[in-house]
Amino acid sequence: MKRRFYLDPHGCAKNQVDGEVIMSVLEQAGWEPSADSDTADLIIVNSCGFIESAKKESIEAVLSYRQLYPGKRILLAGCLAQRYADELAAELKEADALFGNTDLSRITEAADLAMAAAHTALVPPLDPTGKTDFARCSDDRPLLSLPGSAYVKITEGCDNRCTYCAIPLIRGNLRSRSIDSIVAECSGLIQRGVKELCLIGQDLGSYGKDGAAGAFEAGRCRLSELLAALSELPGNFWIRLLYIHPDHFPYEILPLMQRDPRILPYFDLPFQHASAKILRLMNRRGDSETYLALLAAIRDALPEATIRSTFLVGFPGETEEDMGTLLDFQQKAKLDWLGVFTYSREENTPAYDMKGRPSKKVAESRKQRIEAAQIPITEAKMDRFVGKTLPVLVEERIENEEGLYLGRTVCQAPEVDGATVLSSDTDLELGSIVSAKIFSRAGFDLDAAYRHTS
Repeated sequence: MKRRFYLDPHGCAKNQVDGEVIMSVLEQAGWEPSADSDTADLIIVNSCGFIESAKKESIEAVLSYRQLYPGKRILLAGCLAQRYADELAAELKEADALFGNTDLSRITEAADLAMAAAHTALVPPLDPTGKTDFARCSDDRPLLSLPGSAYVKITEGCDNRCTYCAIPLIRGNLRSRSIDSIVAECSGLIQRGVKELCLIGQDLGSYGKDGAAGAFEAGRCRLSELLAALSELPGNFWIRLLYIHPDHFPYEILPLMQRDPRILPYFDLPFQHASAKILRLMNRRGDSETYLALLAAIRDALPEATIRSTFLVGFPGETEEDMGTLLDFQQKAKLDWLGVFTYSREENTPAYDMKGRPSKKVAESRKQRIEAAQIPITEAKMDRFVGKTLPVLVEERIENEEGLYLGRTVCQAPEVDGATVLSSDTDLELGSIVSAKIFSRAGFDLDAAYRHTS
């Protein structure tokens, strides 16, 4: 009988792609995926190691599985295992093996070690500057997204060196894929029926700046060239860009979006703050005026643009005056979507030893103030779609509600934004795109109706 594995995914979209690659490699090696942990021989926790809350969640998953299944084998994979390999090998005896994210092609070796280990085994190599097996990011891998959507990783690692961020410690320096390999993957995914290609990386605005092993001119963003190549692909699909560092936004992508509406006017720009003082402490170059000018340029070129961002509050040195600057920026920026996080003090990052960190209580209070101020902004932004006919990607049927579906439209990225509740007078295929009339807003969600015409 084939050995069976169960993958428990944690963390971001980049980690999801890693999980899909892990599944693909194991299946090619003869393992069989299990739909639940009960029937699996090996449980793989694909962990996140970015911030404290995510680290705790991943460790608690391992502890819970060990308590639930004393006799099963457990493999801790992913970012947490990558970042704290030695510490976890010594202390987390509940895991049978650890496996980082440097070379995912070695997951079969890790799985075999976990099945045979008498004590916690560590699978090398764990050097984050080492090999990135982009060849494994193929179009035939299993997809963990909802129907119709797929994440396409175009870079690994990051060179921006924000002082609070542990990503370079975990995933190393920037490495970019070739345009040809990305286009080939996207073409294959489209042929599989994928309608939404979400391009991901730590910073899409840095794509190609590393020179990509001689394939590109180092120091220059090649995102516009990639989008131009993807625009040559035939078919009815979306390209959604996620995570562009605002300090080096590639303005040359805007004309491409004007010419090809399949490249969605959706921008995820993690501003993090608006106070120039705090941004410099974060090793970022922007300020309120610069970021407002960027937003104005995007909206001038693409009036229907949707803009998401993240703010980081409670950073060392942040005062009420800095908070006032951020609140003022929030009101002027009028972002469609906003996520707010409190600073997480991470070992071996430059910010770790910075003085003047606000208390957790103060940081949480500031987070709540930003979130409360954002509610009417997002509601007003969503109101602008009411009365319009928009494409909707159909993702799920609502149980026990005939003719009701959940989906997303152009202004809604997977997992982080609101949803579109879709009523239909006919059965709809999950993963398809239909044109629907938006007739109301409910909180942050949109209500839409699709009517079949013969």
